Amino acid sequence: MDILTLEFFQRALIGGALIGITAPLLGLFLVLRRLSMIGDTLSHVSIAGVALGFLTGIYPVAVGLVFAIAATFAIEKLRKAYRTYAELSIAIIMSGGVALASLLFSMGKGFNVSVTGYLFGSIYTLDTVDLVLIGSVTVVVLLAVSLHAKELFLLAFDEDAAAVSGLPTKYFNFLISILTALVISVSIKIVGALLVSALLTIPAACSLAVARSFRQSVMTVVVVAELAVVAGLLIAGVWNLAPGGTIVMLLIVVLLLLLTFRRKFSTG
Repeated sequence: MDILTLEFFQRALIGGALIGITAPLLGLFLVLRRLSMIGDTLSHVSIAGVALGFLTGIYPVAVGLVFAIAATFAIEKLRKAYRTYAELSIAIIMSGGVALASLLFSMGKGFNVSVTGYLFGSIYTLDTVDLVLIGSVTVVVLLAVSLHAKELFLLAFDEDAAAVSGLPTKYFNFLISILTALVISVSIKIVGALLVSALLTIPAACSLAVARSFRQSVMTVVVVAELAVVAGLLIAGVWNLAPGGTIVMLLIVVLLLLLTFRRKFSTG
């Protein structure tokens, strides 16, 4: 394929492959903790930061990252304030992020075209700075997960038991939230803020459908995401389709196939 020789497409493949590791890996922990909607929340808050970045002339992804990290602290504070209704924290922060983004959009109508790329993804516009940032986030995530694999595993399955055993749950909650904010902030330029939660949750749904252990779940989410990202980029490049949307639709197709085959095997 001639498209593979194009520099912008090679950058897209590298960026997509890196996010295909980190996003589903963190998404698995979020899904197991029943916090899958946090991806939508942080992505909407990040878009508000991106809009502010365009208004002020600062690197938009960096401002979006600051907003996402600030949102994680706010979510944790609200989760403690509403222990019985912890999901309220996600709804409140998401509402605030959408409201702030809409206000900033209205203040800078001249950059609407550029912001659209962050809403729906613009992976073909990745530059060297973007790849360095994505690569740095990937290294940080992989180091954190590998160093604290046992603690994160326990926290994901039973936070109360983790706290009783002496695990600093507050620290690890913040760690997961901040890592998620990092991944989402660098992912929105690849699949877009409106689709980034799919990359966090659908591979996890695939793993829950077929994996028989946590180790298999980790391997499954990464393999499914990588296949969808690479195949989605190739299909989008050849047929001139939206890359982010193509990747997400492939993830949904894979999930439906896995659910179908599981049902056949269970009834066979």
